[in-house]
Amino acid sequence: MSVMEVFAAAGVISGGLGLLTLLGHGGRRAWRMLGQTEEFLGDWRGTPARDGVEARPGVMARLAALEESQAVIEHEVVTNDGSSLKDAVKRIETKLTAHLESLED
Repeated sequence: MSVMEVFAAAGVISGGLGLLTLLGHGGRRAWRMLGQTEEFLGDWRGTPARDGVEARPGVMARLAALEESQAVIEHEVVTNDGSSLKDAVKRIETKLTAHLESLED
């Protein structure tokens, strides 16, 4: 075996090892990204209950619950048919103002 053949073999071996290193690094990164994507999709869809772990609702179910809560809050802080908290505060304020004015007379 000549010196040139030894150098050529060493070049092929080192190139192959370099390529394997790059592929391994890229594979690890791809595996991590796949795991993160799986976690995100699990959070998005929600997870069913299993032994020792409660069920977690998905994003759409949580948004629906937030919309229901927001509707209840909006009902209380917007003037409507007289049953809201804002209407009650206005009634109390009006009566208190009238009472204070009657005391001033």
